[in-house]
Parts: sequence; C-alpha cells; structure tokens
Amino acid sequence: MEEKKVILEIENLSVSFRQYDKGFGKTDLDVIRDLNVTIHQGEMVAVVGSSGSGKSLLAHGILGILPYNGILGGKIFYDGAELSQKRKEELRGNEIVLVPQSVAFLDPLMKIGPQIRRGKKDEASEKKLDQIFKGYHLEKEVQELYPFELSGGMNRRVLVSTAMMGNPRLVIADEPTPGLHMKMVRRVMSHFRELADQGAGVLLITHDLEQALEVADRVVVFYAGTTVEDADVKDFAREETLRHPYSKALWRALPQNGFQFITGTQPYVKDLPEGCPFGPRCERFCEKCRGEIPYRELRGGKVRCLYAE
Repeated sequence: MEEKKVILEIENLSVSFRQYDKGFGKTDLDVIRDLNVTIHQGEMVAVVGSSGSGKSLLAHGILGILPYNGILGGKIFYDGAELSQKRKEELRGNEIVLVPQSVAFLDPLMKIGPQIRRGKKDEASEKKLDQIFKGYHLEKEVQELYPFELSGGMNRRVLVSTAMMGNPRLVIADEPTPGLHMKMVRRVMSHFRELADQGAGVLLITHDLEQALEVADRVVVFYAGTTVEDADVKDFAREETLRHPYSKALWRALPQNGFQFITGTQPYVKDLPEGCPFGPRCERFCEKCRGEIPYRELRGGKVRCLYAE
C-alpha cells in the first residue's frame, strides 16, 4: 500500500520564553525541548500529556502565535516546505485551521454567524453553517447573537464549527471539548475523524487519553515538554505493547485498567532533572539516565528511553 504524504513534520522543536531579571539580567525559560511530531494526510494524531507538558504551546508554535517573548527553535515543515512565519500567516485560517482551547479566541464585537462564515454571505455558506449548527444543537438564531450572549458550552460548539466550515488540509484541535457533555464530546470527536477520513491531517491536543484512543490513528505522548513516545493506537490495547514507562503509567491510570497511579508529579520547567525528565518517578532510573536520551525507533513506534524493549 502506498504511504500517505506527510502534511506536517516537526523536528526537534523547542519553545522558550525570555524573562528579564532586575537590572540587565535575562533568562530563557525552556518550556519545550526536542519535540517531534509527524502527521500524514488522512491521519489523526493525538498528542496527550498532563497539564503543563507544553501541548498548547505546540499549537501556537505551529501557527506562529506565540507571545512576544516566545522563542521558537527547531524546524516545522508543512506540505514538504519549511513553515516560515510569513507562510504561517498566509495559511492559518485557510489551509491550516485552529480550534482553540479558550473561547476568548472568539471576537466579542462580532456576531456569531458572520464570524464563522468569515464575512461570506452567499447562499452556500449560509446553508452549510445552518447544517453544522443543526448537528451541534445550535439554533439558527444563535448566528445573530454575540459570544457574550451564549453559554460556555454553546461557545465551545461554535468554536468547533469553525473547523467544519472550510476545507482545511490541517486541523489543530487544542483541547476542543471541555465543558461539553459526553454525547457532544463523542459527536465532536467523530467530526474530527470525518475530516481525517476525507484527507485532512488532524492534530488533536488533549489530556483525555480515553477519548483519543477511540478516534486517533496514533498517539504521541508528552512529558515535561518532551516527546517520550509515538505509538500506534493499537499499542494501547495492552501495557506490554507500549514502550515508555510514562505511557505505561497512563495506560494503568485508565478506568478500565484500575485507575492506578504513580507517586510524584511532573517537574516544573525550572526544576527539571538532568537527562530523562521522567527519571525521578521511574523504577529503572540509573546514572546513565542523567545523560542524553536519544529518540529512537522501536517496534514500529518511537521512544525516548534507554531501557525500552
């Protein structure tokens, strides 16, 4: 079978924030280090990890919307060509669509309908939006309201609708379902799956591993700003088919696997240990783990661990 074309490739991505101390001192706070993600056309890749692992910064880095003091390193390729800041600005909202985590991304001074249609008033656009709203249980009258007149859940559904309006080649969904009831969560996830099945690449950023496993093709696991594993969704059927200790811990924490937990917490960026960031919580941690940990291929996936087998 012919391999699908790579639509997004992220190599050794880093994101740091420049902070200024008293006087003329300055510090670069490294929030993401050596992050790698690849997405093919027609593929849905879920990026999972706990809060503070750098998931949302990945989305903002791809789109070129980091804060003014954000510094982006590494390389991002879209459709085979490097994604410069100028190209990001040309593509975002057109070929590359973001479904953001915060409803604050909605324009508070613009009515919902024109905002999602991006000013288009043709009959086809209006009919398409009517159909999308019907699927998300939003009345047509909502199109004439402003974001502040809607509930948080309604605004969340409005945000998801933005990805369904056009024909994007890459959809980045950053925690798209908080505040929605489970039936609506499943509907939203199924729509992202449909976009992938129609040929788009979908990057789903989420902390909900259970939902991701229902719709994604692959799962990329983040820990403390670093990719620690890239696995086929089928690898999460059993603990033994996973590679990294943190991925296995996530598997054991799923409801169907007993809600098991491990001691310790994800380290703050200023308190990262040398070498493997997961080291202090790992049973196999040793002196070698304080050195460089290569990201290597293993059993059809990738892992950042010296002792994964």
